[in-house]
Amino acid sequence: MREIQFREAICEAMSEEMRRDETVYLMGEEVAEYNGAYKASKGMLDEFGELRVIDTPISELGFAGIGVGSTMTGNRPIIEFMTFNFSLVGIDQIINNAAKIRQMSGGQFPCPIVFRGPTGSAGQLAATHSQAFDNWFANCPGLKVIVPSNPYDAKGLLKSAIRDNDPIIFMESEQMYGDKGNVPEEEYLIPIGEAEVKKEGNDVTIVSFGKIIKEVYKASEKLKEQNIDLEIIDLRTIRPLDIETIINSVKKTNRLVIVEEAWPFGNISTEISHQIQNKCFDYLDAPIEKLNTADTPAPYSPVLLAEWLPNQNDVIKSVHKVLYQK
Repeated sequence: MREIQFREAICEAMSEEMRRDETVYLMGEEVAEYNGAYKASKGMLDEFGELRVIDTPISELGFAGIGVGSTMTGNRPIIEFMTFNFSLVGIDQIINNAAKIRQMSGGQFPCPIVFRGPTGSAGQLAATHSQAFDNWFANCPGLKVIVPSNPYDAKGLLKSAIRDNDPIIFMESEQMYGDKGNVPEEEYLIPIGEAEVKKEGNDVTIVSFGKIIKEVYKASEKLKEQNIDLEIIDLRTIRPLDIETIINSVKKTNRLVIVEEAWPFGNISTEISHQIQNKCFDYLDAPIEKLNTADTPAPYSPVLLAEWLPNQNDVIKSVHKVLYQK
């Protein structure tokens, strides 16, 4: 076991799968000559050459469409968006082609493609570069959506995503690329659609995913000093949603707080809240709390941005609320 950065885990996953399967290739802006905008493809051009690590013009619709079309000739592309904010330019290819080809062809054409890149806020990038689209893509049947929170999960899930025969949205974060974690040298895969209980506890269930879960871990340490024991679930996969892991936890703790970096209307937290109240209402001893960003575009000011995002203090307040503590 060695400690590597998130970006290195992503690079290892792509490189290992490209060595294993010659139909896998990487395409996107700055992925080749520049080694990736966030250096997540460092060294890959040298190893695999320009036919398999392909720099593109600034044309997300174009290279997303090329990727989708190439799946129909037997390829397994990895399409990198410099940020998922730019995926909106190519969203027609994702929603109307990648997600629907299998059904519209009567099963003749699977679409084994991975669209990956950073999502959410990353500091002072302002309103048009600080948006989380996890729930947007999860709303579309035919897509699978993965949002890892650490290097170990990122590598295992990305390898599984590349081997999957369905289109995958794989969301990362600029603010996680430098995060370090233990990752085995030997090969491993993490199944798509399985959440993980990162910390067992008895008092309150906390569900989160992506980089915002780090605020949950911070809150957990402070709440431990108050003898409050959190159970923390990292969803890892947004769609398919592992609701059973959440249900089992809520049956134990009887309380649920959901922490998500997304606008509050119609998000993943809303869906989880509905499913939990529908499937285990009798186990709840308090209304479900969900923490999201403020219902505004992301501010540029770092002071306002800190208030806009959920933080550890917000988590602590929500935990106290479901415990009926002031």
